[in-house]
Amino acid sequence: MELNILYAAITILVGFTAAVIAYLVIGQLKKKAEQTETRLDDIILAAIGKPIVVVIIAASVYIAIIYFDVLPASFASVDTDKIVSAFFIIINAWVASVFSYSFIHTYGGVVAKKTDTDIDDRLIPMLATIIKYVIWFVALLLVLAEFQVDITPLLAGAGIAGIALALAAQDILGNFFGGAVITIDKPFKVGDRIKFDAFVGDVVQVGPRSTRIKTLDSRIITIPNKKLTDSVVINYALPDIQLKVFIPFSVAYGSDIKKVKKILLEIARDAAEKTPWVMTDPVPSVYFLEFGESSLNGQLLLWTNNYDNVWDVQDWINEQIDERFAKEGIEIPYKQIDVRMRDKK
Repeated sequence: MELNILYAAITILVGFTAAVIAYLVIGQLKKKAEQTETRLDDIILAAIGKPIVVVIIAASVYIAIIYFDVLPASFASVDTDKIVSAFFIIINAWVASVFSYSFIHTYGGVVAKKTDTDIDDRLIPMLATIIKYVIWFVALLLVLAEFQVDITPLLAGAGIAGIALALAAQDILGNFFGGAVITIDKPFKVGDRIKFDAFVGDVVQVGPRSTRIKTLDSRIITIPNKKLTDSVVINYALPDIQLKVFIPFSVAYGSDIKKVKKILLEIARDAAEKTPWVMTDPVPSVYFLEFGESSLNGQLLLWTNNYDNVWDVQDWINEQIDERFAKEGIEIPYKQIDVRMRDKK
């Protein structure tokens, strides 16, 4: 018996020595893998490195115990085959989880860097973590099944918990898939100016759950992605950042409308020549649109080269209209109310 214990100890010692050698060899292989262009060899070595060391040590312990019969008689009823099977299930799950996590992080990150939005940068780590936990959950079920533990209640409980979680997280999942739709369909990207509902602003972040826009008065508005995918969104940056500017005008009844249109076109041409905001192509145009209650109404249409300049254009044009109309004697009417009082006697 003492001789068997000695042989078993030597076997375990040899196993530990082989594990150390394997650890050093894998370390050298990792250094060489870092010098190659592909990252796949780095991922494979990272996945199998530590598990190989553990397998070598476990194998030496197994050989020492089984072949040299050093276990006490009380352990004779232990089913070593099931333990070995469970051990290799865990080792395989370890390798698979590390490999899948590293593979998705590495190559998914490369793909994510090529996109304009940052939502996929957030989705990649989430996907890698989910797959890792799924692998370990399947491994747990296989180990329990190996020891003939009834896993039906566990599966049923997991199914019920999954349904309850899905119902509780319905809005979260809706926003999550909404973010995926935005990433794929690309109705807008970070930096674009959009209008959603009553809000107008520049997109500053597209996240997995929500999108943030900075309004023109520098407020940050957080909008759930599901609402964006279910609603009409106006993107002022597509197909380009040029924008048509509408300048409404009203003149008094009796005004020479042709003269009014001529003056407005002259103002528009001056704006194109004297300001950096107004474009000459498309050419400005003036339309007389309606006979109002107390005025003749129309619009001056012109284009600005950047939607950021709309207020500058409106300010410059309106100042010129006020000045020219006053100079030409064109009356800009204002709403009047006539009040008549009757004396009751």
